[in-house]
Amino acid sequence: MKAGIIGLSSVGKSTLFQLLTGTAALAPGGRPEARLGVARVPDPRVEALAALYNPRKKTWATVEYADVPGVKKGEGSALVDLPALRNVDALVHVVRAFESELVPHPDGSVDPLRDAKMLELELILADLSAVERRLERLEANLKKANKAEDAAERVLFLKMKDWLEAEHPLRELDLGEEDRRRLRSYSFLSGKPMLLVVNLGEDGIREAGAFLERSGLQGFASRPLLGLCPVAAPIEAEMGELSPEDAKAFREDLGLLEPGLERVIRTSYALLGLISFLTAGEDECRAWTIRKGTKAQAAAGTIHS
Repeated sequence: MKAGIIGLSSVGKSTLFQLLTGTAALAPGGRPEARLGVARVPDPRVEALAALYNPRKKTWATVEYADVPGVKKGEGSALVDLPALRNVDALVHVVRAFESELVPHPDGSVDPLRDAKMLELELILADLSAVERRLERLEANLKKANKAEDAAERVLFLKMKDWLEAEHPLRELDLGEEDRRRLRSYSFLSGKPMLLVVNLGEDGIREAGAFLERSGLQGFASRPLLGLCPVAAPIEAEMGELSPEDAKAFREDLGLLEPGLERVIRTSYALLGLISFLTAGEDECRAWTIRKGTKAQAAAGTIHS
C-alpha cells in the first residue's frame, strides 16, 4: 500500500511522517519535492508465531508513505503534478488542531474543519481543471474520427465535470466497472480514499472523541471513502524519547489505548479494505497484504507472485 501525506504548512505533517517511518528530521532549508519512507503495519501475531517457530527472518506488512510539501490556498494544483502522489492508493490529510505561539497557523487561527474543507476544494478544483483539459482533447479527437471509446469517455468526463463543478470529490461519484476501467490510467486526487488525521495537543487528545464531534470533523469524515484518526504528533515525539515503560504510563495517563502512530497505520490500512494473512516456518514468519474477502486460493497466489 502507498499513501501520500498532504496538508497545509505548519500542521505537523512532516513530524508525523518522521514518526511513522523513523526518518530523520530535515536540516533547515532542506525541503525536497517529496520524501519517501516505509512504516511497518503493527501485528502482534508475527511475534507470536516467531516465538513458536524461531524463524531466521520476520517480515511485517508495510505501508509506503510519501511526504510532500505543504500547500497554501490556491496552490492545490501543484499537488497534481507531484510524481510522488500519482500512484498512491490513498491520501493522508493532516489537519492542525493544536495551538502554538512558536509556530503560528499560516491562516492566523486554528480551525481544522475549515482547513479540511479548503484542501478538499483545492483537490476538486485541480481535478476539474484536468477533466476540462481532457474533454478538450476528446472533442478534438472526435471531430477527426468518431471512435466509440472516445465518445464513451467523453460522456464519462462530462459526468465528472458536472460532479466536480458541484464541489463534490470524485471519490463520492458512483461509477460502473467500465467507467472505472477507463479511469485506471488517470490519477485524480479527489477520487482517492482519504484519511483525515487530526493533529491534537495534549489537552485535545484527552477528549479526542468529544472534540471531533464538537468541531464537525466527525460529520465531515462520515462520507464514503473517508476515514478519521486523532493523534498528538508532538506528544508522540516526546514519548519516543522515553523508555517503553514510561511511554506506556504516559499513554495511559492520557487515556490512550494504543500508540497514535499505530492507529494511523492501522486506519490507513483498513481504509482500503486491506488485511494481513500470515505464513510461518523455520525460514520466515511473514505478514502478507491482501484485500478483505480475498479467497484462499487468490491469497496463496500473492505469495508466489
